[in-house]
Amino acid sequence: MRVERHWWNGDRTERGRRDVYIRTDGLSWEVEARAGGGAGRSKIHECPGRQSAEILAGAWMEGQRRWQLVAP
Repeated sequence: MRVERHWWNGDRTERGRRDVYIRTDGLSWEVEARAGGGAGRSKIHECPGRQSAEILAGAWMEGQRRWQLVAP
């Protein structure tokens, strides 16, 4: 799967960093919420399409610090 969108919360500390990814292979979609950087914990949810993936990603970022879109 390739990353379609990636956001992070701007916190450079390993403990405070949060990332949200939307991925697709062209047919299926998934959203990953990761805490703690590359070695941290993550949750991955499959979604039926792009729109539902974007809604879920937005919900995971709600109420958090400033989120920044990461350029591909």
